[in-house]
Amino acid sequence: MSAAHRPWHRRARHALAHSLRVRLVALFLLLALAMAATFLFGMQKAFSIGWRNAARPLVVDYVDRLAADIGSPPSIERAQALVQRLPVAVRISGPLVNWRSHPANLDQERRWNEENRWKGDEPRLLERSTADGHRIHFSLNVQLWQDRPRVIGWATLAVLLLLTGLAYLRVRRLLRPLDDIRAGALRFGTGDFAQPIPVRHPARPDELGELAATINTMGGDIRQMLDAKRALLLAISHELRSPLTRARLNTELLPETPDVLPGRDALLRDLGLMRDLITDLLESERLASPHAALHREPVDLAVLVGEVVASLDGAPAVQQTFAASLPAPMLDRTRIRLLLRNLLDNALRHSVDAPKPPEIAVQIEPTEPGSGKAPGIRITVRDHGPGVPEDQLPHLAQPFYRPDAARERAIGGVGLGLYLCRLVAQAHGGTFTLRNAHPGLEVSVTLHSR
Repeated sequence: MSAAHRPWHRRARHALAHSLRVRLVALFLLLALAMAATFLFGMQKAFSIGWRNAARPLVVDYVDRLAADIGSPPSIERAQALVQRLPVAVRISGPLVNWRSHPANLDQERRWNEENRWKGDEPRLLERSTADGHRIHFSLNVQLWQDRPRVIGWATLAVLLLLTGLAYLRVRRLLRPLDDIRAGALRFGTGDFAQPIPVRHPARPDELGELAATINTMGGDIRQMLDAKRALLLAISHELRSPLTRARLNTELLPETPDVLPGRDALLRDLGLMRDLITDLLESERLASPHAALHREPVDLAVLVGEVVASLDGAPAVQQTFAASLPAPMLDRTRIRLLLRNLLDNALRHSVDAPKPPEIAVQIEPTEPGSGKAPGIRITVRDHGPGVPEDQLPHLAQPFYRPDAARERAIGGVGLGLYLCRLVAQAHGGTFTLRNAHPGLEVSVTLHSR
């Protein structure tokens, strides 16, 4: 399931677990709530102590004066005038007068009184008894007490949401260099060192700016080491070509006598392997260069596959499958020939005792509707040999990697074939994948004309 189709609570949980921004904002909110709760608790305790020590006598005296204004026996007219003048509610109960200033708010007043009732054995502060047996109870006008805090509460919530949004935007701005560092690390991992990680505010860098500068320095050092290795390989390969050519020429000039012929053939075979190795080294370094140029031309893959199979030693059996109406894509014929030769040679070397011959299939790779891209070409080569362990699959296309060095040495190969195939696929804007087909290994290459 994609991230856009996940339920909101799963997306929130994923963001909280994987996003540093969200975790920082959540920490900010928790800290703000904890500080607000601590402040309110402390202020409530402080006001309650101050109330008992200072304000309580004043309230007692004021309630006495209000009860005296209503009189004894209580006067409803005076009580109504008092209610109109002050934000209070009055309830009178007794043998002669039973009156309530706000009968519609009876339930609300009861809940308010229960929540704000004073505990202990002292008489209730807001209730008085008259000489003729009436009880006068004073309270705040609940309607006024509720409407105003509701508006304040919504305004406070809006301000809190606004502050949270501003905090998130600020945290996102502060952590924006992390996106640049991540993108730069991914570029460096693919061998692209042309664009360094941008350092924001280089005149006054912070910790993230120093980290970006350090990674840029590391990337520059790695690039220099890779360039030195590439230059060394190219120099050695070029220097070896001339003596190798002379050695092959001198070997071919040896007399074809019975005592010399076996050694001559073995030497020519070894020289041929060295020639192919040097060719693969030179080609891999050219393709690994960021300025690798392809000479594209229309290529009939069915004809090219047949030519490559016919050129393999021993005229091996290879099962070939081609899609109907196969187009002639614009590809680099020399590089594609090299790719096919290496894939088929690798499949044949691992099919010595296999029950079936290797298979090669060339199919049309469809594209998504509306993408504007031309259909690609998928080349699949499979053998029916033992395959490789699953943990070694990610390393097979690395240079000079051999899962079983002794076995590879016995059957030939130094670990450059699949690496070179991956470079050819990437140079054509395609993909290169490996998987165990049970039995055997399957290699899939997707190529694009442009």
